[in-house]
Amino acid sequence: MIKVEAATLQEAYSKAASELSCSVVDLDINIIQNGSSGFLGLFKKSAIIEVQRKGAKPFKEEHVRKESVSSRKEDERHETDTENGEERRDRNRRSKNRRNKNRNKEFSKNEFSENKRPEPLVVKETPVTPKAEVKGETPKVVPAKEPRHTIAPTAIDQNFHQEKREINDIIDEVRLQIKNLFKYSCFTLDTPLVSKYSDDTILIEFSGEDAALLIGKEGYRYKALSYLLYNWINLKYGLNIRLEIAEFLKNQEEMIEKYLVPVIERIRNSGKGQTKILDGVLIKIALEALRTEFPEKYVGIKSGKDGGKFIVVNDFNRKNA
Repeated sequence: MIKVEAATLQEAYSKAASELSCSVVDLDINIIQNGSSGFLGLFKKSAIIEVQRKGAKPFKEEHVRKESVSSRKEDERHETDTENGEERRDRNRRSKNRRNKNRNKEFSKNEFSENKRPEPLVVKETPVTPKAEVKGETPKVVPAKEPRHTIAPTAIDQNFHQEKREINDIIDEVRLQIKNLFKYSCFTLDTPLVSKYSDDTILIEFSGEDAALLIGKEGYRYKALSYLLYNWINLKYGLNIRLEIAEFLKNQEEMIEKYLVPVIERIRNSGKGQTKILDGVLIKIALEALRTEFPEKYVGIKSGKDGGKFIVVNDFNRKNA
């Protein structure tokens, strides 16, 4: 049994486990004092525990044994003080003789054990005759088995894959699911319209009394809804979307078209140029417009130091067709 002191009980447990070279669960612990951080650094107390391995003598027996040993030592000390010097010297002489005899016995025992060491056991390996040699058969070569993938496809893998279907069937399915999605919303909206915009794009239109609220301040709700619908429809059907809410997208396209007039003129004169920082859906609209206007140039999106995005147009990084 050992006595351990630390700042907290947890540290005391860890320290005791380290000293006894075992896990905390293998310890018998007797808490003598709980640790306390005190008040403003004053009256701080350490955690003190007595600990031993499980299966050792209980704490009570250990205390009784220690008390008996200490009392016996005290009695011996008292008897020694009462003896005269001659008796003490005789006792020390007899004790010294006993120690010398025990030392000689241990030396003889060790010398005998070193001279009579047993010889190491040698195990002879018996050669194993292959089965093919015994029966006179040609050994068969067993091809190595290829690892098999045992992971079964999950429900997400089965649902979110690009389905090769007719776009009209997909439109009907998307229309029904979007209607169910907004059936219990807090906005007063008309029935969403879902139609074909191009061979790879679906047009989704929202209108109604609260359609403007669905756009949100600076279009943050529009962007969130567009991101949600795109990830669902593109992952499952492999189609793009065009989201229109109360002519918000149409107004944004008209605004970008007016903004790009001087930008396009500057690019035609100098052969290169860039836009200002654009946000959200605006940069996508501007990117499509500039790529349509300059199909022979490189048109790409760049990020500024503050994370803002803008579009650059030039001849130097033109992509090879």
